Amino acid sequence: MKFLDQAKIYVRSGDGGAGCLSFRREKFIEFGGPDGGDGGRGGDVWVECVDGLNTLIDYRFQQHFKAKKGGYGMGANRAGAKGDDVTLKVPAGTEILDEDGDTVLADFTEIGQRVRLLAGGNGGFGNAHFKSSTNQAPRRVNPGLEGTERWIILRLKLIADAGLVGLPNAGKSTFLAATTAAKPKVADYPFTTLHPGLGVVRVDAREFVLADIPGLIEGAHEGIGLGDRFLAHIERCRVLLHLVDGTTEHAGKTYKTVRAELERPRGQAGDRRFVQGGCAVPGAVEGTACPAEARRQEDPAGAFRPDRRGRARRAACARHRHRPRPRAGSRQRGPRDLATVKLF
Repeated sequence: MKFLDQAKIYVRSGDGGAGCLSFRREKFIEFGGPDGGDGGRGGDVWVECVDGLNTLIDYRFQQHFKAKKGGYGMGANRAGAKGDDVTLKVPAGTEILDEDGDTVLADFTEIGQRVRLLAGGNGGFGNAHFKSSTNQAPRRVNPGLEGTERWIILRLKLIADAGLVGLPNAGKSTFLAATTAAKPKVADYPFTTLHPGLGVVRVDAREFVLADIPGLIEGAHEGIGLGDRFLAHIERCRVLLHLVDGTTEHAGKTYKTVRAELERPRGQAGDRRFVQGGCAVPGAVEGTACPAEARRQEDPAGAFRPDRRGRARRAACARHRHRPRPRAGSRQRGPRDLATVKLF
């Protein structure tokens, strides 16, 4: 099934039914009087958050949704039937935006939420509504009110507790596959992940949802690579896990590249908690998020000497009660090490 996280659709509520012009004419009844009924109300447009959906693919091939019109009023004081409603079913995490793309009309974060987006038009009055002592035979009726229409944008933001960010080929999909039961595509070329993925990390009695998004590169906000549109899927995350490939020559530069893209207005990740390599630091030190890395910045002359590097790393991790990090692809310790970080 193709993943679709944004769709633009047209919705319209139903028109109200017109009132009826009728008089009671019956044998042996001399003064029947007016008996025209009112028109029925037009159908409403509802949006409901349901279980079992994780994409907006249902709105890929159908973009127009119209509620039914209300029924016309009839004689014998019979009112018209109400028009049928239209219900749009969306997955959890969907936002309803106005056509301008900025005004949020509704935000669905829980299963079962239901919002009336557009109300149907009222039905018109029949001539029986206008009878009085001075107007005993009215010939006036009202047409039904027209329904409302608008274009709206559906935008899906995955609901996850933690999100994976990093450059392409940083090991995000490998980490997701190692810590959850998800089976993302893993390969040795950039941009293997083309669509966001979700997985549930379970350790003992605890569990949380982990989200993986396509890799970010320098200039993603300008549309380079896959762009930064997928950053919307980590806006709801409470923790971001930034993966950096330690085999590169300029690990610090790659870290700053991703952080710069995240802190732009589209990313809005500056106030989130970052986790890197199993060490959590609120606010994250510029260029690193691990105490051991911060120690290396303070002493760059001796940070990478073979006789001091391992000892400084073990000492820093021992102070923060963390063990040395395992490989991302290790299934023996990956989930447990990540879950022991205080995410909640």
